[in-house]
Amino acid sequence: MDKTKLKWYARKRLWCGLPWTFTKYGMSEDRIFVESGLFNLRQKEVRLYRILNISLSRSLIQRIFGMGTVHIDSNDKDLECFELKNILDSENIKEMLSAAVEEERMRNRVSTREFMSGEGGEDDFDDAGGDMEH
Repeated sequence: MDKTKLKWYARKRLWCGLPWTFTKYGMSEDRIFVESGLFNLRQKEVRLYRILNISLSRSLIQRIFGMGTVHIDSNDKDLECFELKNILDSENIKEMLSAAVEEERMRNRVSTREFMSGEGGEDDFDDAGGDMEH
């Protein structure tokens, strides 16, 4: 992960706010990266337009130390649901990420309905069972 090409970069922090972990987060123009490990390095990424939902949670300890956890749901196979844990300025990061996702969706002409499974939506039931209750 080349930090010079990233719009945002941060390390996961300990409960007390110290960045003594081996997990790093980054966001480029079109992707989010999660890199973890010391000896066995793992790097995963998700394209921004694949992100479906973004939420924020802040425990009392996180609020005391100015941190939070951004929860991200995507339709990516590697990073389906993941968290940016214990990051500083989490509210602004969530808003920046949300704006970047919308911008990337418009740039790629992707709408959320393209992520829905099946064309019929909620009406895709197996009616062969006869007395199935819905």
